[in-house]
Amino acid sequence: MTTILTYAFKNLHTTSKWALRFSVRPLSCSSQLRAAPAVQTKTKKTLTKPNIRNIVVVDGVRTPFLLSGTSYKDLMPHDLARAALTGLLHRTSVPKEVTDYIIFGTVIQEVKTSNVAREAALGAGFSDKTPAHTVTMACISANQAMTTGVGLIASGQCDVVVAGGVELMSDVPIRHSRKMRKLMLDLNKAKSVGQRLSLISKFRLNFLAPELPAVAEFSTSETMGHSADRLAAAFAVSRLEQDEYALRSHSLAKKAQDEGLLSDVVPFKVPGKDTVTKDNGIRPSSLEQMAKLKPAFIRPYGTVTAANSSFLTDGASAMLIMAEEKALAMGYKPKAYLRDFIYVSQDPKDQLLLGPTYATPKVLEKAGLTMNDIDAFEFHEAFSGQILANFKAMDSDWFAQNYMGRKTKVGLPPLEKFNNWGGSLSLGHPFGATGCRLVMAAANRLRKEGGQYGLVAACAAGGQGHAMIVEAYPK
Repeated sequence: MTTILTYAFKNLHTTSKWALRFSVRPLSCSSQLRAAPAVQTKTKKTLTKPNIRNIVVVDGVRTPFLLSGTSYKDLMPHDLARAALTGLLHRTSVPKEVTDYIIFGTVIQEVKTSNVAREAALGAGFSDKTPAHTVTMACISANQAMTTGVGLIASGQCDVVVAGGVELMSDVPIRHSRKMRKLMLDLNKAKSVGQRLSLISKFRLNFLAPELPAVAEFSTSETMGHSADRLAAAFAVSRLEQDEYALRSHSLAKKAQDEGLLSDVVPFKVPGKDTVTKDNGIRPSSLEQMAKLKPAFIRPYGTVTAANSSFLTDGASAMLIMAEEKALAMGYKPKAYLRDFIYVSQDPKDQLLLGPTYATPKVLEKAGLTMNDIDAFEFHEAFSGQILANFKAMDSDWFAQNYMGRKTKVGLPPLEKFNNWGGSLSLGHPFGATGCRLVMAAANRLRKEGGQYGLVAACAAGGQGHAMIVEAYPK
């Protein structure tokens, strides 16, 4: 079958008509920049299922998310993860010995602390008898940590799980080239001076070229930014639409920060430096300033820029997840239920960033809900173009029928319910930690705005995606 992108570029006139039919609403008007009013919605049915344990989020925290290369640049990932765990202990006062299991997500691992969950747990003072492991699933690593914890509780293996994630982009591992590594290993095994001299004679200067962590898909050799640019072109998402959406994200994040709504952020005293108290990537600009930036990936005609992309971020998050009966027995008032969730995978070349489109209708059907039932949407914002392309795909019967095997579209999330406190474009995106931020944003928004159901969704490298239903805990 002809791919979406090939179709787009071979049929530009058709694409334009299709884009006009399914174009998203303008984002520049001030009404779109306002968060939804805190209006209590009518109570809907609960998603409690017979003979299945209710699993709740007691609370969740995160360190301030910072631009890489700033205040966290001299730390190691386990330092940030430990800070998140310590913040969670202070926020919830949960006894350390009660925790049955700890799971963290991360993407670019520090080789000295490959199981960062364990090292951070020990550093935060958890019992050395508490098991901990680390998972990786690109940008949905924390989501995988959470749902793994849900599985442990649902199966009766655990009652109390701490899930979280961490990423430190300020200090990524840079290796010697493979030729240099092989030479060094062979030298280590050499048993005589003659063998060593023979190996050294094979050395060439190009062996010293460093090997950086991959920023491209292994299966396609394409960077995510390049893929986002192609996706935006395929769905006829303009540069202006992308800049408008990015401005919306930063404006809403700044408003939420100023109003104290980002309550999941806990201060962190950086050793040898000042205490960090807030995210530092929130920078509302203007469309005029954003328009001056050059394309970052496809030059000179690309539409993805530094201003409408998420930035490299350092940060960590952690959540306390419990069986409902355990939480109530310990005197906690949970914030939300974790309900149905789903993982999806699709073509990593042309549909790399369409995870939310594929996951949303499946998780809604699994929960017996519709888009109209959702009061708070929290989607990961990798790029403005990615969000807007997903909007167009979700609002297209043609896409649903031709690519998803569905009769009708799932529908467009209402902007007045969507990422009302900012998103990854503005708050930041530590790859391994974002999933917990999304769930806590949904839970906190439901409490603040009086809603009952939240929908969390995210795309990830490899063409994967995740979606979850969060239900507000009764007040």
